[in-house]
Amino acid sequence: MAKNGTDNGRNNGANKGANNGTSAWTGMVPIDDTALAVTDTGGSGIPVVYLNGQFATQGYWRRVIAELGPDWRHITYDERARGKKSGRSADYSFEAAVRDVDAVLAARGVDRALVVGWSYGAVVAAHWAGRNPDRTLGAVLVDGAAPYDWLDEAMEQRIRKLFRRIGWFSPLLRPTGLTPRMTAEEQADSNIELGRLSRERELGPVLDGITVPVRYVLASGTSFGSKGEEQEQIRAGLDPVFERNPNIRLGAKVDSNHGAILKKDFRAVAASVREVAALAHGSR
Repeated sequence: MAKNGTDNGRNNGANKGANNGTSAWTGMVPIDDTALAVTDTGGSGIPVVYLNGQFATQGYWRRVIAELGPDWRHITYDERARGKKSGRSADYSFEAAVRDVDAVLAARGVDRALVVGWSYGAVVAAHWAGRNPDRTLGAVLVDGAAPYDWLDEAMEQRIRKLFRRIGWFSPLLRPTGLTPRMTAEEQADSNIELGRLSRERELGPVLDGITVPVRYVLASGTSFGSKGEEQEQIRAGLDPVFERNPNIRLGAKVDSNHGAILKKDFRAVAASVREVAALAHGSR
């Protein structure tokens, strides 16, 4: 299946760009030692690539995609060992996640795209946009990519304890695609790496260097594993970013919490996609 998916991707992507009328396609895209399950709605609209939460799947974006409609080219995929089909890998690092964006876009023949990321995917989107200004139309970052030093030794131990505790039932849900095919330690390592990358000294310069239009859509309240006002304190780390970089603005602050934002406030996410696309078009 991986080979057929790659061949079809090359054929459909032979004429690169947003206006080539590419056909809809679903298949597997090989990368490194694995392959990713990818869905491309095709069409001649602006390509939008959606980057999932750390252990989420492409299905989380269905309401945003439906709200935007068929005038856009929607590209979704499941990260390594996520969903029902994407393969396991020896590398679940953040850098691998960034490389996967390049692999998917190359396989689908897309030169420039608007990136939309939620949670972990927002950090991936921020790094990818910062590294690829000529290939990025803009970015929408959904309740993620906030520079804040939330990881310390106590938090690291709390993360490892949390994933060990849920590790006993995760394998039961893997056939449904609701949990990743990763060990508890691999999941904890990925979450701890995210904490290190989210430190102000790490993420702040990445955001300051972005030169394309970016809109944040922020939730309210908690996220999985957070306590009290922790999540709101993290979001407050964006205030200096908004002051320093005129390309980055708050698109919306919504009532839903971190886990429910794509389900309950998909219209706010879609509105920010439209706004960023209009800004990118106006800057040409």
